[in-house]
Amino acid sequence: METIKIKAKQVEKILNMDTFLVGVKFIHPNEQEPKKAKMLNNHRYCQALMKARHGESVLLNKQGISCPAAASAFGFKELPSGLKSGKGLVGFGITREEKTGLEMMNGMEKLKPGEIKSLYLSPLEKMEIEPDIVVMEDETEKLMWIALANLNVHGGKRIESTTAILQATCVDATIIPYKQQKLNLSFGCYGCRDATDIKQGEAVLGFPFIDFEKIAEYIEHLNKKAIGNSRGKNALAMLKRKDAERLSKKDPFQN
Repeated sequence: METIKIKAKQVEKILNMDTFLVGVKFIHPNEQEPKKAKMLNNHRYCQALMKARHGESVLLNKQGISCPAAASAFGFKELPSGLKSGKGLVGFGITREEKTGLEMMNGMEKLKPGEIKSLYLSPLEKMEIEPDIVVMEDETEKLMWIALANLNVHGGKRIESTTAILQATCVDATIIPYKQQKLNLSFGCYGCRDATDIKQGEAVLGFPFIDFEKIAEYIEHLNKKAIGNSRGKNALAMLKRKDAERLSKKDPFQN
């Protein structure tokens, strides 16, 4: 894990991240939970992720998870009938029609009931054990570089991402990358934006940990030229210079 910790710090530094990359480990019934992680109570999954991105190592299980949708997605509990029917989403003002909410909930990726006993979330550079998924919440430009690195890892294959603008952190950024073994992007959702400190200009993505070392290597490659040039806005500066030159040459008697 030492190499992973070093690479995690390098990625965070290159991208100028304000918070940590988060490792997520699915703890199965026959596996031991890390002893140094704090078991959370009455927390949503997105709130556990928030604590991990700010430096805490935490555990969340069936007894501690408070979001019914996330609890269902992780196989901890049955989905309440109000959410299952779509009626609950109408009540939140998310949808106008129940059938729309029903379709959104029906499309939710889930783990099997009892498949895991808990979730371990920690800054990637502080993980005690190897995670299954890496989750990143940050400004969209920073996520873009991770997505581009992922494209390099997979030979330029276009990223096909899926979201219902619902369960952005639990399903979109964690379960889908885990079950489908691919990077998935999300704009966030009503729940995580209400329950955590994610900013308006921030979004979230997740990808299988197995790809992390190669993604980190490509971030270093992108940093040699592409990241600096793009952030330097050289093409924009050139356009402004050309505009200024045209103005200076313009006939002063013309309107």
